[in-house]
Amino acid sequence: MHTDDSLPALDMAGHVATITLRRPDVANRLGPDDLAALMRHIETVNGSEARVLRLRSTGKYFCSGFDIGKLAAGERGVGFEPLVNALEDCRAVTIAEIHGGVYGGGTDLALACDFRLGTEAADMFMPAARLGLHFYQRGMERYVSRLGLNYAKRLFLTAERLNADEMLRCGFLTELLSAERLRERAEQLSATVAGLAPLAVQGMKRHLNAIGRGALDASALAEDIRRATQSQDIREGALAWQEKREPRFTGT
Repeated sequence: MHTDDSLPALDMAGHVATITLRRPDVANRLGPDDLAALMRHIETVNGSEARVLRLRSTGKYFCSGFDIGKLAAGERGVGFEPLVNALEDCRAVTIAEIHGGVYGGGTDLALACDFRLGTEAADMFMPAARLGLHFYQRGMERYVSRLGLNYAKRLFLTAERLNADEMLRCGFLTELLSAERLRERAEQLSATVAGLAPLAVQGMKRHLNAIGRGALDASALAEDIRRATQSQDIREGALAWQEKREPRFTGT
């Protein structure tokens, strides 16, 4: 069991929430208690007014995935796949701040986020085949839908390492920034997304992810379109556009 001050921390500030991984001594490797804490944090964000969730880490590495020693001992906790799926399905728009290496399941944690900002210090690899581990369904779906089949095969079937430039080229990184610019860009992107109409943003995020994995629910999409069309926010957006001012969206 890890101490409370090493478990992932959640900070809420207005419409922006931030989760910080705090185990730099083991490259932010995650054990069962970390997964449980992360799941609680995502549930808290889902029940809050947060419109953006940022995922960041302390130390040199972003995340090295699940603790293989715990996996080998059968200690799975809530399970890595349910956690990463919950992050992908989070109501808020998610931003990963990848300041360093990201490995194993940590790569899927990042891929579950809507935006992945990285620096030149970032690199990645997926060692599942080297460990005799068969990866789970939605993780493979995220790899294929975000990176394409060829890169997914290269990463899963060779366990080769990609540097930051290759991570940008294959689509793993949304943007590649200097280390000095990473936090600034994350703040800027958070403010941009938090200022948009939440009903429209959250609905489109959910359905874009479903389209990406070939699982679109057309009736749910139609219902979300109807809700947005009848919302106060669409009236506010039109009025703000007409009055040449910033809109003030309430999510209603």
